[in-house]
Amino acid sequence: MRGHLKEHPEAFDPHEVLTLVPAFDKAWESVQASGAIFDTDTKVESARAILAKHIIEAAKHGERDRGRLRDGAVAALAQSLRSVPGQ
Repeated sequence: MRGHLKEHPEAFDPHEVLTLVPAFDKAWESVQASGAIFDTDTKVESARAILAKHIIEAAKHGERDRGRLRDGAVAALAQSLRSVPGQ
């Protein structure tokens, strides 16, 4: 998550980062708890990138609620997995 945030250095202050990073961590925990299987490191990183990018975009539009950031990111990942053949 922090790597993705570095791509947006002016977008968030340190206090906001303290909201976004835990939202990402909880989203990833939810994905792992769901039993989703990512059979390569590339797929793991891709899934984590989808979560991070969704959280960053939602936050850019004013969302600061950790639960909504988490849930939206997990939903975005689920949607992306449904749209990829062979997943």
